[in-house]
Amino acid sequence: MEMNKVFKDGLWSKEINVSDFVHTNITPYEGDASFLAGPTERTKKVWNECLKALEEERTNNGVRSLDNVTVSTITSHKAGYIDRENELIVGLQTDELLRRAIKPFGGIKVVEKACRENGVEVDEKYLADAIDRAITEMGQEQYMRFRERKRMRREIFNSMRKLDVLQELIETDEITEIMINGPDHIFVEKEGRLYETGLTFDSVERLEDIAQQIASEGNRIVNESTPILDVRLADGSRVNIVMPPIALEGPVITIRKFPKDPLTMEKLVAMGAITEEADRYLKALVEAKYNIFISGGTGAGKTTFLNILSNYIPASERIITIEDSAELQIQNVENIVRMEARNANVEGKNQVTIRDLIRSALRMRPTRIVVGEIRDATAIDMLTAMNTGHDGSLSTGHANSPKDMLNRLETLVLMGMDIPLPAIRQQISSAIDIIVHLGRLRDRTRKILEICEIGNVVEGEIEIFPIFTFREKGEKNGRIQGELERTDHILRSMDKCRRAGVNLK
Repeated sequence: MEMNKVFKDGLWSKEINVSDFVHTNITPYEGDASFLAGPTERTKKVWNECLKALEEERTNNGVRSLDNVTVSTITSHKAGYIDRENELIVGLQTDELLRRAIKPFGGIKVVEKACRENGVEVDEKYLADAIDRAITEMGQEQYMRFRERKRMRREIFNSMRKLDVLQELIETDEITEIMINGPDHIFVEKEGRLYETGLTFDSVERLEDIAQQIASEGNRIVNESTPILDVRLADGSRVNIVMPPIALEGPVITIRKFPKDPLTMEKLVAMGAITEEADRYLKALVEAKYNIFISGGTGAGKTTFLNILSNYIPASERIITIEDSAELQIQNVENIVRMEARNANVEGKNQVTIRDLIRSALRMRPTRIVVGEIRDATAIDMLTAMNTGHDGSLSTGHANSPKDMLNRLETLVLMGMDIPLPAIRQQISSAIDIIVHLGRLRDRTRKILEICEIGNVVEGEIEIFPIFTFREKGEKNGRIQGELERTDHILRSMDKCRRAGVNLK
């Protein structure tokens, strides 16, 4: 062999044996380092910069800087300088000194956890790039259509960063409500009708993970000790979660979506949910600071209508909004304070209730108090606020009719205070001026069904005077025909209108 003219022959020439080659041909150097040149001044300055960075890295638990956007490869980062004036060779590092790059190839979850421990979230672009790389590698082994790749990319991304199979439902504008009854049954509401989607979660555990994710994003806790939770998503959608052991077949999650394009009174008029006359009437009542209560069944649109109605509040006023889960979006008032109740922690402490917030609101000099929903002894404090100079307050409650709403308020007051029923009724009749009742008709459309004035207590009963009542006029193409018609009743209590200079017609 030609190489044997240069190297000593040995066992390595007959077989692959690196050890023998080294032993035969390499002579160890046993001298000192005098032949080596010392570091230049440039090198010393660069090295000092490195030492500072290394110390910063040690102080920060081994990570000085982290790139959470770019998937690291041999060509992913441009070469950079440590100290441009003193470096003769470029390319010793990335675009920032000791900046760590991240690679998903050992498992993206591991990468996400490591980043989170260092106070950084993996960027969505990074995650998308990592998924694309994995799908590309899969495509080298088996053919995949572009549409299939796109679908897989979306599903993987949603499962890792979003709400898994729910994400697409949430992003579909036509869907108004999502109902998850355990991992195998997911229903949606579209145009007032319920449909089963056919979508499922991989397991109960995966659904539990999603429930925990929703709770954590709202800074709430849901577990066996606190198995029921009301929270909202980042887009304002309202979420109710019920966990095992209360829910027998896995977590139950109900998501009430809020439209990207909020409803307005003009749209309700165009949809036939209310008439222009009733709209003008309610606008005058809000401006004149009548206390208005909105009643209706589940899904009747009470919160939505409260939102719409609250936009008639004059911009010069100071508003306090109080909710279990913040949903109200009052647009035209700048002097607004928004408060949200808080559940107890895992130790059962630090709870802040609606009652607590109403009492606090009374010390904030509110012009009006708007409470999202009254469903417990909070009714006592709300009625007290309405009766102590805070006119123009608004709230909602579950009931099947205005009469039922009054009866329910009586019950709610009795839950928190043992006082005679006649006294409760007197309190209610003095506090509430108007009840607006909403409902769903049998064709699933939402309508304002009644607008009533609340009168005095006569012979032990609270008087109710309908001002507007919905009248059916048959059906057409499966839709109920009819509209909200004005009755003969003239508003008895005109004092607030006169004080506000509002003319009711």
